[in-house]
Amino acid sequence: MVWLVLAFFATALLYASVGFGGGSTYSALLALGGLDYRVLPLVSLACNIVVVAGSTVRFSRAGILPWRRALLLTALAAPAALIGGLTPIGERNFLLLLGASLVLTGVTLLIPVARSSEARATSAARFAPFAAPPLGYLAGLVGIGGGIFLAPLLHLVRWAEAKSIAATAALFILVNSLFGLVGQILKGGEGRFEAAIGFGLPLLVAVAIGGQIGSYLVVKFLPQRWIRWMTAGLTLFVGVRLVLDHI
Repeated sequence: MVWLVLAFFATALLYASVGFGGGSTYSALLALGGLDYRVLPLVSLACNIVVVAGSTVRFSRAGILPWRRALLLTALAAPAALIGGLTPIGERNFLLLLGASLVLTGVTLLIPVARSSEARATSAARFAPFAAPPLGYLAGLVGIGGGIFLAPLLHLVRWAEAKSIAATAALFILVNSLFGLVGQILKGGEGRFEAAIGFGLPLLVAVAIGGQIGSYLVVKFLPQRWIRWMTAGLTLFVGVRLVLDHI
């Protein structure tokens, strides 16, 4: 358990520093730790909620969350996240899908983020809402928030400036994680939920502390690009290992 607590702390610290929750990596670490795959989405989604809740509040208070547009994406994704949480899936398929999503996550973290707020949105930006439901479904199914896939897409079509996209991704992750967690609880029943709470309490404390440090301190000491590369490296390593172990 000690190594898991430390790994969750580091993951939350890194992911929070680049604006995400870390749910995909939490799930993978739990899988590598041997936790029942039916329980681990509950733990990782709860950790996601702890990390991004504070970020969402801060973005809102700073006035950089585009509420109307962000709520549209979130409203389209949330029901799909609930359905994903309710969907039965076998262990091998779950772990393969989780590993593949981690590899894709690592790749998206390597995509350069445009800093300019002057560039106009592309014509494809209007179609961004169509990506929300499948991302929400994936979020609920494997215990992630989906924002780490949404954000690069929004950057690609220049949907908004970088800070507004980060704020939108945080809200997207928060709501999807809540709906996905409800779906997982309804699917697994009270017994599985109690098992997740009993196992995951130290991890929730670790990500709460790590997430706060990532939000407030890390970006002051390391360039954002280095943090993204370290996060991508961790994610790719765990994702590739999961895929190779379960092909």
